[in-house]
Amino acid sequence: MNAIISYTKEVPVFKYAIGSLLVLFFLFGLLSLNYLSLIFLILGLGIMTTEGAELDLDAKTYRTVKSLFGIKFGKWQPNPKFDYVSVFSTHETQQVTVVTASASFREQLIVLNVFYGNKHFTFYKTKDKTDAMEKAKHIAMALEIDVLDATRREKIWLDKNLQPI
Repeated sequence: MNAIISYTKEVPVFKYAIGSLLVLFFLFGLLSLNYLSLIFLILGLGIMTTEGAELDLDAKTYRTVKSLFGIKFGKWQPNPKFDYVSVFSTHETQQVTVVTASASFREQLIVLNVFYGNKHFTFYKTKDKTDAMEKAKHIAMALEIDVLDATRREKIWLDKNLQPI
């Protein structure tokens, strides 16, 4: 049995539309033997690429992944001794710049990190706290570790069943 906990951030439809349009520009450029249109292909595929993480419970390995059309790329690494899962609230800012105009988009996210020693890797990002806590519980039960709920001002340690310690 292959028990893999996997998360891949969804690509918005708008990004798929822009990426597809750029790939289409590449194809038209290729028909006219304009090899500089390769830039459109690179940009289009880059826009449609997403990121995530996977945790293989049977092989005791993990990896951060880049995904394009559901095909995941990333190197598996052996699991270290995980200490705890942290769930916290943060803001993520994206800046979009086009020639002379720029815009910043800021959104509040709930981030789930898995800590080991003084290091961590980000496993999951969502806007929904309930969803994040369900994922944290799943990981905590699978790895038999505790959860740190840092979404409020007061941090609370929770056991693997999300009960306060």
